[in-house]
Amino acid sequence: MFRKILLGIFVTSLAALSVWLGFYFYKKSKQDPIVYKTQTPFITDIIRKTVATGSIVPRKEITIKPQVSGVIEELFVEPGDRVKKGQLIARIKLVQSLAGKNVDQINLNSAQNNLETARINHNNAKVELERQKKLYEQKVISQREYNQFLLDYNVTKEALQAAQNNTGLVRQSILQNSGAITNEVYSTVEGMVLDVPLKVGASVIERNNFNEGTTIASVADMNSLIFEGKIDESEVGKLKEGMELQLNIGAIEGKTFLAKLEYIAPKGVVEEGAVKFDIRAEIVLKEDDFIRAGYSANADIVLDKKEKALAIKESMLQFAKKGKESKDSVYVEIETSPQIFKKRYIKTGISDGINVEIIEGIKKTEKIKIPVNIEEDKPTMANN
Repeated sequence: MFRKILLGIFVTSLAALSVWLGFYFYKKSKQDPIVYKTQTPFITDIIRKTVATGSIVPRKEITIKPQVSGVIEELFVEPGDRVKKGQLIARIKLVQSLAGKNVDQINLNSAQNNLETARINHNNAKVELERQKKLYEQKVISQREYNQFLLDYNVTKEALQAAQNNTGLVRQSILQNSGAITNEVYSTVEGMVLDVPLKVGASVIERNNFNEGTTIASVADMNSLIFEGKIDESEVGKLKEGMELQLNIGAIEGKTFLAKLEYIAPKGVVEEGAVKFDIRAEIVLKEDDFIRAGYSANADIVLDKKEKALAIKESMLQFAKKGKESKDSVYVEIETSPQIFKKRYIKTGISDGINVEIIEGIKKTEKIKIPVNIEEDKPTMANN
């Protein structure tokens, strides 16, 4: 009885499977065949370029610093003003500094000590030269030995003269610091005032050997701007001085500026795990162009260009190996008859990431199969 039940279950399952398979194959036979899309080659310009990121800076930017320490009494400019060389920038109210007096006194003492030392050395060399001269005239010593004493005398003479000059300069500087120089600050160049970091009443320190001084204003020639950027080490070997750059400034939409590459750093620096090289390019400005300093910009650098090249979409390329030891080769599938395709190896040229140049292997009139791995160009089903 149990065997009959098992046999019945088996026969029933087998019948159900047969029905399902029959339905599946019937459904499969009724599906529409796949129709692959094709595309023909086209003529276009292909430009291969790289991008460098950076900013716009003036070629010549000068910081104006005072010659005296004190407090700003008046300011005559503000950012954005255009100034000429020699134009008054600010006036300083003098404040006598005890530290300045001490520094001046130390410098004077040091200069006087050096002068006295040089005078002693010179006098000793002079006495020794006169003594050796007598011995030389009596032919006791050779001319070579006498010349050595003569050289020592001349060296000490020059050292004495230098010490005297240095002492005079220190004394003159002390007289100037006492109030003999002007407390007015003038622009040393012609250009535009970029920044005035201080206000009236702020204290300033003069520039000297121990301090670079307080910046009162920054002035730059805004008619001479440069692009300073960085480029990856994988691209720097393709650059040459004189190449043209197309600058795209984020703050100025819809306009590009021409620049010419004038400098490529001989040494790279590591930034975020990658080696970058500094580059600099001169921006070519028109009469009505005005660019503010500090703008961030991207520079498109043309590495190679082919005009009116036979091309296809790079996404249509496929890759395979011709042999076990050969490298990957590029091929496409050419339509030989409706929906019948044949693999053909081709030779490609430059690419811009979208289009790729075809050097040989494809004619302009041939149709190329669009691979099914391109999402937007999936094969379609034929209509009944």
